[in-house]
Amino acid sequence: MGAGRSAGPQPPHSAGRAQDGSRDAGGGSGPAPARPQHVTGGAGNGADPAACARVPGSSGAFKWQRPRGLQQSSPVSAPGSMRSSLAPGIRLLRALPRDSWYRGLTLVLTFLFYASFHLSRKPISIVKSELHTNCSSLGMTPPNGTNSTTWCDWAPFDQANYKELFGALDNAFLVAYAIGMFISGIFGERLPLRFYLSGGMVLSGMFTALFGLAYFWEIHVLWYYIIIQICNGLVQTTGWPSVVTCVGNWFGKGKRGLIMGIWNSHTSVGNILGSLIAGVWVSSAWGLSFIVPGIIIAIMGIVCFLFLVEYPEDVDCSPPLHHTESEESEEKDPEVTLSADDRSCSRENVIDSSEYPREPAEQPEAISFLRALRIPGVVEFSLCLLFAKLVSYTFLYWLPLYIVNVAHFGAKEAGDLSTLFDVGGILGGILAGLISDYTGGRATTCCVMLIVAAPMLFLYNHVGQNGIASSVAMLIVCGALVNGPYALITTAVSADLGTHECLKGNAKALSTVTAIIDGTGSIGAALGPLLAGLISPTGWNNVFYMLITADILACLLLSRVVYKEIKGWCGCYTRKRGFKEF
Repeated sequence: MGAGRSAGPQPPHSAGRAQDGSRDAGGGSGPAPARPQHVTGGAGNGADPAACARVPGSSGAFKWQRPRGLQQSSPVSAPGSMRSSLAPGIRLLRALPRDSWYRGLTLVLTFLFYASFHLSRKPISIVKSELHTNCSSLGMTPPNGTNSTTWCDWAPFDQANYKELFGALDNAFLVAYAIGMFISGIFGERLPLRFYLSGGMVLSGMFTALFGLAYFWEIHVLWYYIIIQICNGLVQTTGWPSVVTCVGNWFGKGKRGLIMGIWNSHTSVGNILGSLIAGVWVSSAWGLSFIVPGIIIAIMGIVCFLFLVEYPEDVDCSPPLHHTESEESEEKDPEVTLSADDRSCSRENVIDSSEYPREPAEQPEAISFLRALRIPGVVEFSLCLLFAKLVSYTFLYWLPLYIVNVAHFGAKEAGDLSTLFDVGGILGGILAGLISDYTGGRATTCCVMLIVAAPMLFLYNHVGQNGIASSVAMLIVCGALVNGPYALITTAVSADLGTHECLKGNAKALSTVTAIIDGTGSIGAALGPLLAGLISPTGWNNVFYMLITADILACLLLSRVVYKEIKGWCGCYTRKRGFKEF
């Protein structure tokens, strides 16, 4: 009975009703037959999905077949057969939220971008020993009519005052960098970061390569090198404010010290790579020691233009939480709702978000230079960084030459050994960030490391060259203690101050604050190599006394902030801890 009702074909969508327990094709009120695992007949193979919704079975009754567009790539496994679970890597990819993927991408890209900046700065310190070397020690006969001690040097650095000329070369870059840094932050807040950063990287690659081309063009005019260094110093100021602002836009305050401590290892990684790359050609064709890094940073500038995401909102992600509700309540009326810029970057990090409805926020305006200086802590940390960076950059530009003169290594060996100082810098930056996150005391962490660094610098100068083992150990320890505070101030501290609660969620200040702090530090970076060039003829001991004095001054300038932090730990002030987030 009811066979006549099933004679004509039914539309494909009725297949779902039959499979879900509706009546059989033969009609009747009995229970529906079980859903088949797969179609045994081949009549519908290769046919149009809409036309082969029902195919005849072996008994003459019609069975329903899933349309081709909905079929699985393989039939369902038979009972008892083995089927592998989802790959662990795919499970990991699916477990991570979308915001974390973009955060990770931003962290990796900015790491590579700024590593390429330092990669292009390092070759000059490696090539110095090749531009002026002791030709008489080579065991080669000089050409007729040439000086036996300077015939193999590169003019104009073949003069007796070559150390002063090297100091002038370093100073041309660093003074231009320091002056340009104060202006760069202002431009960085008013221009698209992606365009600003990528343009600076491409120009930096061009000027770095031009310095190396002087070898092949046989240029021996001092002013050529000075002008190239000035131009390179100016365009490289686009890097630091841009990458710190971009990372600050994506990451909130929680665990910022650890995250940025690891991220800030790009400085040391770039120095290490720059030393190794420059060392490959330093003795054969030193021009390539500049051309290759120049090409690398230019390529990274193109990558920046193609892939950098400046703000979480640009890809429909939520902005990070820079301050907890308890921090903001000290500055605001408790009944005032949180602004849109202070929202958590994920639902797990929102604190009572249902009580604070999100309202459309106006685009914040960039703050002035003087207003940025009035942010608590900016002046103290800026002056501290001036002396901390003086020590760090003196090592950056003069350590290979010091090793050649004192330990009597070759140019390549000295360059390779100097990378251990940067290895210590990686460890010091991570350690400083981890300790400051745990204790909540950024200034105290910097001060303790600076105090310990002073005697270690003294020991390195007196016993560090007694053997390869002591030299390796002392370089790593000194690198950690010198670069740890420098890394912490330029990253986590700058981001903290640039998103200070007194700014009320205006993250536009981040680029200006970063530029002020790093620009002030760059003055010390310019003074250090200059003073080293002037003092080194009187003896390397005096250079190290200068570095120890700078370390002590950097520590003293943080004394007021350290005093506040200690009083806070004693209960006189509320201890402020970062909001915990990835």
